Amino acid sequence: MRQIETAGKAEPSDLPGCNAESKDDFLSLVQGGLEARLARTVEDIEAAQSLRYRVFYDEMKARPSVETAALRRDADSFDAVCDHLLVVDPGRRDLPGGVVGTYRLLRRSEARAHGRFYSADEYDVSIFEDYPGETLELGRSCVERDYRNRSTMQLLWRAIAVYVFHHDIAVMFGCASLPGTDPEELGLQLSYLYYYHLAPPALRPRALEERFVDMRIVPREGIEPRAALGEMPPLIKGYLRLGGFVGDGAVVDHQFNTTDVSIVVKTDLVTDKYYRHYERDRR
Repeated sequence: MRQIETAGKAEPSDLPGCNAESKDDFLSLVQGGLEARLARTVEDIEAAQSLRYRVFYDEMKARPSVETAALRRDADSFDAVCDHLLVVDPGRRDLPGGVVGTYRLLRRSEARAHGRFYSADEYDVSIFEDYPGETLELGRSCVERDYRNRSTMQLLWRAIAVYVFHHDIAVMFGCASLPGTDPEELGLQLSYLYYYHLAPPALRPRALEERFVDMRIVPREGIEPRAALGEMPPLIKGYLRLGGFVGDGAVVDHQFNTTDVSIVVKTDLVTDKYYRHYERDRR
């Protein structure tokens, strides 16, 4: 599950409410000249893939296949079964579809139809296949460089809150990335996450044995939590502030030049906060 750090200040806990539009087009939010909505056409999905290519391959120096480089789109078979959350700037005619932000959303029902969750390549996520209540895998998150600010990320997370509320999602999960492929250099961050934010057993994915990297690199007594948090990518800090956990084991992804951790978030806070705003707006 590819998630690239997108902003320095935004946090998932900032979730202002909004009104759902209709059953068929329930997600359409406008803020500061940007619109957050789901992809409706093949062209929308291709625009999201183009953004992903610019961020993952041009900027982050991931290694494309010959076909991916020729298309200049980050694409795989999961794109056909996922919902694609988009942030669109109508004024950016220089960008495909004006798409400046995206998240890929895969509900368990769609994952079953496809055969698996995307992050099953890195983690044993079987606990989410039988979890009571709907589960949602988040991934392929990225934002155009000029839009990596609090406002854009708030809009993305407002939209995710609406989606979670609409589909009655109980748990969200996915992978978040730390830059670099040397776990020793990331030892403080990985160790802090393990000792302070390890998921309870019932919600704890484990890295596949052949890819498993022990996160306990620095002894617990050698960790200064504030220093560790100061080095943490803002997106991961945002998940933690929302009450998120991490799974057991990191995974080095040489293709994308990252070290990944599994993130798990129960959606109680998201849905409760959205529900309060939604009910207020309906009165």
